[in-house]
Amino acid sequence: MRASRLLSLLLLLQQHGRLTATQLAERLTVSPRTIYRDVEALHAAGIPLYGEAGHAGGYQLVDGWRTRLTGLTAEEADRLFLAGLPGPADELGYGDVVAALQLKLHAALPAPMRDRATQLQQRFHLDTPGWYADGDASPELARTAEAVWRQHRIEVRYRGWSGEVTRVLEPYGLVLKGGRWYVVADQPGRGAPATYRVNQILALTPLTQEFDRPADFDLSAWWRAHVAQFRARLHRDEATVRLSPAGRARLREIGSDPVVTAMDASAGPPDARGWVSAVLPIESLTHAHGDLLRLGADIEVLTPVALRERLAATATGLAALYG
Repeated sequence: MRASRLLSLLLLLQQHGRLTATQLAERLTVSPRTIYRDVEALHAAGIPLYGEAGHAGGYQLVDGWRTRLTGLTAEEADRLFLAGLPGPADELGYGDVVAALQLKLHAALPAPMRDRATQLQQRFHLDTPGWYADGDASPELARTAEAVWRQHRIEVRYRGWSGEVTRVLEPYGLVLKGGRWYVVADQPGRGAPATYRVNQILALTPLTQEFDRPADFDLSAWWRAHVAQFRARLHRDEATVRLSPAGRARLREIGSDPVVTAMDASAGPPDARGWVSAVLPIESLTHAHGDLLRLGADIEVLTPVALRERLAATATGLAALYG
């Protein structure tokens, strides 16, 4: 652990030129006293490192000296693909490893490429959760990731649509979509992977049995097919509606791509008030009821009659509630 910290200290100075003991301590999450001891150890090892006192002081390396000790550890190489995803890496429990990896990659680059990489980090930022949610709080995410990596079975108590169930799973991979983590896993002997939302895992017990992950299983390809099937099943019916200009604008903000596309493709000419008729795909009466209520009085459902009646009943109830 100390050897890794000493290397990180060297790489930080190589990258930034001069840093105070306090700045180094903050970056390495240790005390300034530990930094003083580390600097003494580097001096004893013959590293040309010196410090200057005063307001503009700090530690720095002799001009022109660069360390070649930028080799990756096995763990860092394993996590290389997460280097551009610090948020998800933290959630998986790999935040420290990825931070060390980024530092080594940065130090190994020639100066022009290093400057370009720094500019890239300053100009682009990935924030996976949506505006109205912070993503999943998944206490079992790290242990699920470890089981994926080690190919160990897990026993989970899971909250599904029909209630709590207990399952033994063989986890093939993890997927982050819209700020939510899903584990793609099979049940022993079933031969048909399914998705499980990680934050619905109420309890997880790692098992000692290893499993053989199918050699031809491609997580990315499987997930693309799963999403395509989900979307194909999503909209099984349709509703004929009338939309005000404000309703059309609002639907563009909150509607899915298929819904917005259908609205534009089916919209007829506006009437004197700017209202248009359109046909929208819907998943079910229950889902459509909740979705279309968000448009308030800027939408009128014409068919199906059952959906129109549900919305009318809700409107009557709201009028009675608010007087």
